[in-house]
Amino acid sequence: MRFPPTFLDEIRGRVSASTVVGRHVQWDRRKSNPGRGDFWGCCPFHNEKTASFHVEDRKGRYHCFGCKASGDIFTFLVEKEGVSFPEAVERLAQEAGLPMPNVSEEDVQREKLRTTLYDVMELAAKFFEETLHSAKGAKARGYLADRGLSGAIQQEFRLGYGPDDRSALRSHLADKGVTVEQMAEAGLVVTGDDIPVAYDRFRDRVMFPIRDPRGRVIAFGGRALSKDALAKYLNSPETTLFHKGFVLYNLDKARGLAHQAGEIVAVEGYMDVIALHRAGIGHAVAPLGTALTTDQLALLWRIAPSPTLCFDGDAAGLKAAYRALDLALPLLKPGHSLKFALLPEGQDPDDLLKNEGAEAVKTVIADARPLADVLWAREAEQARIDTPDGRASFEVRLSGLVREIGDETVRKYYGEDIKARLARHLAPQGGPSLRGFGRGRSKYVTAKPLIQARRGPRARPLPHDFASPASAGLKASPLAQKSGGQHEQERREKLLLLAIINHPELLHDFLDDYAAAEFISHELDSLKRQIIDMAALAEGLDGSSLRGHLNDKGLGPVVARLESQAVRLNEWFLNPGAASADARTALRQMFALHRKSVTLDRELKAAEVQFAADPTEDKLVALNQIREELASHAGTEAHIEGFGEASGRGSNAV
Repeated sequence: MRFPPTFLDEIRGRVSASTVVGRHVQWDRRKSNPGRGDFWGCCPFHNEKTASFHVEDRKGRYHCFGCKASGDIFTFLVEKEGVSFPEAVERLAQEAGLPMPNVSEEDVQREKLRTTLYDVMELAAKFFEETLHSAKGAKARGYLADRGLSGAIQQEFRLGYGPDDRSALRSHLADKGVTVEQMAEAGLVVTGDDIPVAYDRFRDRVMFPIRDPRGRVIAFGGRALSKDALAKYLNSPETTLFHKGFVLYNLDKARGLAHQAGEIVAVEGYMDVIALHRAGIGHAVAPLGTALTTDQLALLWRIAPSPTLCFDGDAAGLKAAYRALDLALPLLKPGHSLKFALLPEGQDPDDLLKNEGAEAVKTVIADARPLADVLWAREAEQARIDTPDGRASFEVRLSGLVREIGDETVRKYYGEDIKARLARHLAPQGGPSLRGFGRGRSKYVTAKPLIQARRGPRARPLPHDFASPASAGLKASPLAQKSGGQHEQERREKLLLLAIINHPELLHDFLDDYAAAEFISHELDSLKRQIIDMAALAEGLDGSSLRGHLNDKGLGPVVARLESQAVRLNEWFLNPGAASADARTALRQMFALHRKSVTLDRELKAAEVQFAADPTEDKLVALNQIREELASHAGTEAHIEGFGEASGRGSNAV
């Protein structure tokens, strides 16, 4: 829901930033100057002992010089109290004594649908809770008791049970006046043209409600009790309320505790979160059945500068840790990094809590290693440095990984750190030979393993290698020529920027997407950052103010060049006259395609290196499969049913 900029400005003029922030912050009298509207205090977003948090009433903004949190009175309520932006506007408008402005019928209907679905999800959550404590829930209660989950824990996390009945929830909701269409929209029942009667999605499962940052139930995760179930864990599908790549389980409960502790821990699943909570670590969250996404990583970084990622101590856990490392590496920036905690081999947090107690769990979290250590350990453990070419390959691979880092300053210091570690690692030493090669004693320092040796063998996934250059034979091979994916990626970057320049009213809907998007063009990335900065300063942007800001930053020629290329890009939704709804649909799909193409591009580089090192037919097939998938994303924007209708275009137009 959007609001006129003049209305937001009037609220800012009537409600001071120090009044809103002062409800959560105690001002430092020595540093503050109330007469000038200048206030200092300890930051409410991270744990600190000195006053580095500044509020300036004249500008109506706050800024922390420690964690870099900044914004105005609206963003403060959103970030600190977890309210939505419309709710923050409504609260502050009431405080300012201003009536709310009229909004479009489309906005009203959209909010009405969402509100209705929140009610439906709450009814479902209560049904699952009540069923758990009924006669039908005996088996589920037994399972939870065996896992050590007390009644108090069950109540705190609102655990429930979906009975082994195809129509139990559907009938219950129908009695409450909920339509089958609403149940389907909320992801609670399964429907389709080939399904004569809708049936319950969650059956014979322990239910974990998934909540948004305000504590509203938006989805469910279900743990099967039957060994014959096709999926051990089942999540709600994507709905109007729920987009799993943007949600972290338990964030609503963990966020306040995380701000107090100055840290947040991400584990692998629901039961892991509850295990850490039982161990006294309440600031734990989890992604929802998938690998950590860039959007979820951005959520973690909003709360703590260096989140801890905790993984099970097995091959799958180590692989997940490396995947998260590769995801985060290009996104690192000053003050934003990661730590990694690896559990004892073969154990998850629940096992460790049961076997060794809460202190053992806390010790694992406290001993988390920084990203730089894990990166080094991963590469050093599998490096062959007993030959000159092996040492050269090791150095080239490390240099390539450092180049993955997007921020120039962070890249510089990682480069210096890697060089120092490399010098120590290759320094002549007396000691046992590496991996049993050679006779006598090795000349080089043995790498410290990421996980110390434990009982039994441990499989190690090979890390991606993006650094080694392809051989001359590979480059010359007609079967191994590049697919032009980089050109297509830059084309999509232009589309993403042009769409928001011509439809700036959508910027705040996609602000997190823009912040997380990786652009290969430095020029376009600079333009993107300036647009994000502009968004942080104002709500309700219009095209003229956005262009004026970009002109002031010397980016006017870049914008002009982009607009001149719009005709060649041949996408009608870039036109300012296209309906906002169609531009929103196009942007949503473009971001999804962009994220996937970035991932595929990395996989392509890894496949090229593997083929260069071992040019077998299997390697070539794998390489071509990735190339074909990357090519299939070229020019596929907005091929969505119904797209264009809001702009008066028939379905045959797309």
